[in-house]
Amino acid sequence: MKAILLVGGKGTRLRPLTLHTPKPIVPIFNRPFLHYQIDLLKQVPEIDEVILSLNYQPRRIEDVFGDGAEAGIKIRYVVEPAPLGTGGAVRYAGDALTESVVVFNGDVLTQVDLAAVLKLHRERKARATIVLTPVDNPTAYGLVETDKAGNILRFLEKPKPEEITTNYINAGIYILEPDTFDRIPKDTPWSIERSFFPSFIERGETFVAYQYNGYWIDIGTPEKYTQVHRDIMDGRYQAPPFAGQPARHVFRGDGARVDDGAVVEGPCFLDAGTVVRAGAYVGPYSVLGHGCVIEEQARVSGSIVWATGRVGQEASMTDAIAGRHVHVGRGAVIGPGALLGDKSVVTDYSRM
Repeated sequence: MKAILLVGGKGTRLRPLTLHTPKPIVPIFNRPFLHYQIDLLKQVPEIDEVILSLNYQPRRIEDVFGDGAEAGIKIRYVVEPAPLGTGGAVRYAGDALTESVVVFNGDVLTQVDLAAVLKLHRERKARATIVLTPVDNPTAYGLVETDKAGNILRFLEKPKPEEITTNYINAGIYILEPDTFDRIPKDTPWSIERSFFPSFIERGETFVAYQYNGYWIDIGTPEKYTQVHRDIMDGRYQAPPFAGQPARHVFRGDGARVDDGAVVEGPCFLDAGTVVRAGAYVGPYSVLGHGCVIEEQARVSGSIVWATGRVGQEASMTDAIAGRHVHVGRGAVIGPGALLGDKSVVTDYSRM
């Protein structure tokens, strides 16, 4: 059995972080995001190969994952000649498949029981099964309406308040039968949500929902990307290096050093080789990548700094995100919501 991961997007909502780092390999702590999705797929023994549907900077992703040996599952790469949309990408990647296929959107982090989803799909002899998840604000999403038996009735795109009949949305996880892919035009941009899925309703085919009420998040915005780290640190999503750890855990990688007189408050993450110098402060929900240096009297709180970042003396970062090799000068103040792309240099005493 195969799985297709739709990871061809440019990650525009995360720019400038994704200008040189495709979204699938954006780090969550010190692991590329795609590892978390692969870990979930590996829980289903039947899945023996993951097909990555790529378009944007495919070589960067292949350089990280190779043939999948390190990830523990075979990985195959399919590169779209041009962006084909979610439906077109599924057809392009899965045109030769003959058995049920798991499809994942590339933004989704979840702990759904995939084996249970597959079991429902088979019991119902469904042509397609969608995982649905509830949201607090239904007006901000396209909703999926079902009957009491879990059959999908219709899709409601960002409805008005008086049109809302459910708070369940498409979670971006599907079980599909490949013999339906011929209804997606070849080599044509096509939406799986707007064009492919409605065809099952129109044809009266068995099209069912698996309602999942557990952890689910779309990591594709800076706010959600930050939230994922905090959820893992707080135990809402169980993943290393915080799974099973006490509250306010401070993770220190190999060779991470906190000098005398520095203060580090958890929960936070100091990757291998990180140095926090005397008089510096690293506050809760900070994530410091490999080889970061926090200079004397600097303050970092609630911020994510990718590998080899440096925060200068007396500088401060609060609730910000910095890409790789960023240098924040002495006395600079980086405020909430700031996004610094790779190799950014913030000069001394700047404010942003």
